[in-house]
Amino acid sequence: MLVHFFDFAQLNSVRTLPYLRAWHDRYSADGLALVGVHSPRFPFTQDYDVVAEAADRLEIPWPVIVDREFTVWRLYEPHGWPALFVWNRGGALSWYHLGEGEYQGTEESIRETLSQGNGRDHDWPPLLEPLRPSDAPGAKVIPPTAELFPGGSTEEPWPKVEADRGLELHYEAGGAYAATDGEGEIAISVDGEPRDPLAVTDPGLQELTTHPRSERHTLRLEPSPGLLIYSIQFAAGIPAGA
Repeated sequence: MLVHFFDFAQLNSVRTLPYLRAWHDRYSADGLALVGVHSPRFPFTQDYDVVAEAADRLEIPWPVIVDREFTVWRLYEPHGWPALFVWNRGGALSWYHLGEGEYQGTEESIRETLSQGNGRDHDWPPLLEPLRPSDAPGAKVIPPTAELFPGGSTEEPWPKVEADRGLELHYEAGGAYAATDGEGEIAISVDGEPRDPLAVTDPGLQELTTHPRSERHTLRLEPSPGLLIYSIQFAAGIPAGA
């Protein structure tokens, strides 16, 4: 069994999902079971119905536990999002990884655990190719700008008053993302150049910008009334010229 702790509005959690979907497709017939544990990071990611709708949007076909009270979290103590734990059939922990990365190591652990469980060798396909340059084993990445909480914390959204709807920030990263609640549009400009407004129809993680490598930019956001931003999160990127 592969257990995945996540929050649907947390960037690092969402970036693991393509790998989990691929492993589900590859190995479920050989006995791999996946379970998601949604331990909420923000107030708007706590309700059962909101998590169920997000799981459908994110195309998560395996069961998801809504861990609103952090009951399962306290049993595992993952210390952050995401976290992956691989258990064998006998109930022993075979592998764990906290945070992004080590995708090949996790897949190798899945294969080893499945082989031990049924006592036979497999003709496995090649390991998944890295989905992003920053995921490659040994890849050098530039640490991204730290997560920004414009309202002051994970509990407080921005804007707090309707008159304050302009947010400007500088960042260095492979991309910028917003954790938002509500519906509406976000007007975006990068280095003073307007871009097409971003339509937001569901609570969750919204992609604001993405770059092939780590880049420095000035980002200005203007959300429409009724749209709340809880955090701005940044993806690590490989260095320019790499």
